[in-house]
Amino acid sequence: MKRRLATPLPALLLFLFLSGCSTPPDPPAGADRSSSPAPSSTTPFTATDSGWIQLMTPMNEQAGQLLALASARESPPPLASWAAALAKEHRAELAQLRQLLDRMGLPDTNVHEGHDMPGMVTDADLDRARRLTGADFDGFVRQEIRAHLEQSGRVSRSESQAGGGQEAKRLAARIADIRAEQLKTLSSLNE
Repeated sequence: MKRRLATPLPALLLFLFLSGCSTPPDPPAGADRSSSPAPSSTTPFTATDSGWIQLMTPMNEQAGQLLALASARESPPPLASWAAALAKEHRAELAQLRQLLDRMGLPDTNVHEGHDMPGMVTDADLDRARRLTGADFDGFVRQEIRAHLEQSGRVSRSESQAGGGQEAKRLAARIADIRAEQLKTLSSLNE
């Protein structure tokens, strides 16, 4: 069983900011800036907003892949149908996250590629899931998706409180509320 240490949210956001994951580097002086979209001048986005959106986008992408596996497997009907519904919700969120990423002028690239972070379904996790069957697979999906929902809810709640851009904060608050409901539903599947 893989264990991940829960990183305190302020430390995680500080890490993202200090590690350069939160915003792309400024182009050199005199460089042509017209090739990348400029952030909206009416919504001041902050490094916290950038860090959150650049974390949530790959978190949803990776979790979506695991959910697709779960919905395609012969898992118990409640788990398979729940995974299919959750995958659909994550795709809708991902579209919103990418639109916001574009408005913020950030590239749609995974700046966390290869990072094993709390709540992030990794490529190794996906490989392991593909090899598992039956109850082992179902338990693994529940464990990984629970970690994803908890952490993505936690970072979204923090963004909703500490972010700068109102559009990012509203989306984060909505996602945090949705995660709480999704966790309740997941818990009911375990009963």
